[in-house]
Amino acid sequence: MSFLNTIKGFARGSKKQKNGNNNNNMTGGTNFDYDQLHGNPSQLSLNTNANTLYSGNNGSALSLRRTQSPSKQSMKSQRVQSNINRVSNSYGSNSARPLFLCEPFVKTALVKGSFKTIVQLPKYVDYGEWLALNSFETYTHLNQFYGIIVEYSSQEKCPTMNADDNTEYLWIDQTGQPISLSANQYIDYALAWINSKFSDQTVFPTKSNISFPPNFMKDIKNISRQMFRIFAHIYHHHFEIIVHLSLEAHWNSFFAHFISFVREFSLIDSRELEPLQFLIENLEAQGKILVIENQQT
Repeated sequence: MSFLNTIKGFARGSKKQKNGNNNNNMTGGTNFDYDQLHGNPSQLSLNTNANTLYSGNNGSALSLRRTQSPSKQSMKSQRVQSNINRVSNSYGSNSARPLFLCEPFVKTALVKGSFKTIVQLPKYVDYGEWLALNSFETYTHLNQFYGIIVEYSSQEKCPTMNADDNTEYLWIDQTGQPISLSANQYIDYALAWINSKFSDQTVFPTKSNISFPPNFMKDIKNISRQMFRIFAHIYHHHFEIIVHLSLEAHWNSFFAHFISFVREFSLIDSRELEPLQFLIENLEAQGKILVIENQQT
């Protein structure tokens, strides 16, 4: 089964063009055109009314934890409370915390329960196909969100690509040298690079009976890392725009889904997640992301 065939059969997302004349849903075997996605990000709009995972009607279907024994539930509650206390002690009052860690925003979401079972590899689905599909869907949604954010961003506001105050992301140029870019330029480069990977038949083959290349996992991990960096930048520097547009529930659920996926398949090193570690721990405490036992750093 090819990557494109998997998109036809399993994808959940849908995209609506601003002109309203051309709707392409990836479910039900509809052909998907890469060119429709990879245009100018600012021309894409987030269709919050579409019947997608983030349309707000999926809570009951996504309560994924099995009933646990009282002793396990007690141990989990203690661990969760410890995480909450650590976040609270680190930032103190709401006024000292980033906006995305403040209530009610940190608890705002569309989905109840964790994403564990919907990111797990389905039976009879090829491992590489599943990784390719989910990575492509994440890129699609992230591209749409960024198309909204970029209209409120500027090089003057974000002259460097930062997450928190201790993290700056450098772009590796064609000579292999790290260079500092504005956030807008870095994200444009990152999205264009991801686009080129998905469009490359040698990396993501769309013809039947063609296997993924040996470096496929390396490319998937690099794509995941770049997408996380975009998440981190938007959370730290543009979350007020997300709130202003009343999209925090969509954004938080999207991020929880993404983290659940990359954890399930070990696609991002835990050290890379540090700029949003407090948020991840808070989502763990809420049960939106399952706690990983004995997680290695």
